[in-house]
Amino acid sequence: MSRRRRRPATMLAALLVLALSAILPASVPAAGTPRRAVPLTELTVATEQVASGLQRPIAITGLPDGRLLIAEKNGTVRAYHPDTGLAAEPVLDLTARIDSSDNERGLLGITPAPNFARTGILYVAYTSLPAGALTLARLPISAPERLQVLLTQEHAEYGNHNGGQVAFGRDGYLYWSTGDGGHANDPFKAGQDLGTLLGKIVRIDVNRACGAKPYCVPATNPFVRTPGARPEIWLYGLRNPWRFSVDPVDNSLWIGDVGQGLVEEVNHIRPWQGGANLGWSCKEGTPVFDAEQCRPGVRYVDPVFEYEHFLTESCSVIGGVVYRGTRTPEAWGTYVASDYCAPRVYAIRPRNDGTYETATIGNLPTQPTAIGTDARGELYVLSDYPGWLSRVRFEVAPPA
Repeated sequence: MSRRRRRPATMLAALLVLALSAILPASVPAAGTPRRAVPLTELTVATEQVASGLQRPIAITGLPDGRLLIAEKNGTVRAYHPDTGLAAEPVLDLTARIDSSDNERGLLGITPAPNFARTGILYVAYTSLPAGALTLARLPISAPERLQVLLTQEHAEYGNHNGGQVAFGRDGYLYWSTGDGGHANDPFKAGQDLGTLLGKIVRIDVNRACGAKPYCVPATNPFVRTPGARPEIWLYGLRNPWRFSVDPVDNSLWIGDVGQGLVEEVNHIRPWQGGANLGWSCKEGTPVFDAEQCRPGVRYVDPVFEYEHFLTESCSVIGGVVYRGTRTPEAWGTYVASDYCAPRVYAIRPRNDGTYETATIGNLPTQPTAIGTDARGELYVLSDYPGWLSRVRFEVAPPA
């Protein structure tokens, strides 16, 4: 008896897809795929104040349960939830440990461990008493007395240029930014000195301990085998990287490095660019700043975006984040940054050919200190002296 030949399941599935594609409109994206991003000139931003009464809020991070943690300069941490608002009492108080004596000293950065939902562990960066040492530490949010210092860098001479951002990469490593030592003109020539952690972004493995250190240095860090270099260094040649972020999609770093007075800059560093020299204090952005700090044959990685500081109302770039939320898929993949004194929203997006699309797409509330996201990737911004938390959303305007 002859048997009818069965079509393979894969062929049937392909035919079904073809049939559906003939029926569904072309604008409907595949499941889980964001719609195509629109040109930056078709985006604007709008903000909504959602909390007030904060005391110099300077860092923000999202938790898996939907809360936002907000670090205040004096050493307290407040919690905000969209459903219940700003909690009346701090969830964490580190004021007894923190030197907040200068405008740029204090509790500077905060981020949850990747397994925070299970462990409740936070990582914090601050300037510590008695002499303002740059300090990276971790602690259970419910037991601050168990704080463990991981790494420090002496910084007693000047109170400014402390960096202070902390963030985990997709690689599981912890990244931390430090300033060049303060004052002006890179007084310690730290930016180009691999023997100090000043003026750097470091990368460490906090999931293990090595010898007496409560962390390990990843074997793939670029200066592990360089004599005289600190092996924790991932990037160097920075002035004051107050805010950087890690793109959760490709693990690249976006860095807002505060300028001396000529330009403000944004750097975009891919995962394979470990060891990159961002130029300070040979260069400030793309212009040469101090020719004596420039070395023959050294490759300096230029910013992907810079704007004028000199004789303008701008003063300090506030590095932001790449938008990976779902509320506005047309903005997906767009990096946003601002300026503390002139809070325009600078939008930057990589093109496939290696260049970058840029646009100014609106304004943030006054004195932005940090741009962060909740667990869903939606944007929020802090305002320094007003003590505000504001929600940021994109709006799409049709092309003219």
